[in-house]
Amino acid sequence: MTHERFSIGLIQLPVATDQEAALASHEHAIREAAGRGAGIVCLQELFASPYFCKASDAERFNLAEPIPGPTIEHMQRLGKELGIVLIVPLFERRAAGVYHNSAAVLDADGTILGVYRKMHIPDDPLYYEKYYFTPGEIYQESEPRERGGFQTFDTKFGRIGVLICWDQWYPEAARITSLLGARVLFYPTAIGWHPAEKEVWGAAQVDAWRTIQRSHAIANGVYVAAANRVGFEAEPGTGGLEFFGHSFICDPFGDVLTEAGTDPAVLVAECDTARIEHTRRNWPFLRDRRIDAYGPILSRYLA
Repeated sequence: MTHERFSIGLIQLPVATDQEAALASHEHAIREAAGRGAGIVCLQELFASPYFCKASDAERFNLAEPIPGPTIEHMQRLGKELGIVLIVPLFERRAAGVYHNSAAVLDADGTILGVYRKMHIPDDPLYYEKYYFTPGEIYQESEPRERGGFQTFDTKFGRIGVLICWDQWYPEAARITSLLGARVLFYPTAIGWHPAEKEVWGAAQVDAWRTIQRSHAIANGVYVAAANRVGFEAEPGTGGLEFFGHSFICDPFGDVLTEAGTDPAVLVAECDTARIEHTRRNWPFLRDRRIDAYGPILSRYLA
């Protein structure tokens, strides 16, 4: 059996308030990752602007763009120049009144392979995402870019899956995407601390976030790569949010290959499909699944 090796990169940055500056800083980091050998590079959730969901404000819908649009077209040219696959999270304007938290997957020749639209939408203090985002729907069409729900993308460097932030807490999302053949689950993210809670809960929150995603790698025998933003972002009348970074890449055994702290970082790690094969042979969780017994999981709650 032939095995393949390829490298992936994650970008962890604070986000400038000016969109052009944000685009420039991320382009610089993408070029660094490509220069270090990354064939697939993933940006953080909603990378082109500060995290605007800290308040419900109709004017902030003006930040949205269509796909394709100016930001995606810029990234298509950049990816084609560098010969790399790019995962570009964006606030997508799909139609008047229909907006998504999305990620476009661009192949190494600049082709848009498809768009994943965030399926699980949170609603918490300073994370008022239900106000802004329509969840991704589940349907299939002949045009690959319009596939809905959980999906995978066949890139130059193999098949990958993309899930976004709040999706990372759901084992069902990781399982389905893995069963669709993903070698790597990418999680572009914008998660942080409410500053008043950081001293008491901060370390535990980061550990829980890391643990749940490592568990997806182990349970499914895939690589997992989570790209989070960093930096404090203010919001009038509130304590703001401090995004905690800690982006990481782990292998199918759950071993962390590379991890950032709370400073800006560009992470690169090598993936090897032989590691997937070896882990799944020795931990055959997919083989031993009782698919005949899982019907009750479709219920909201079982008393």
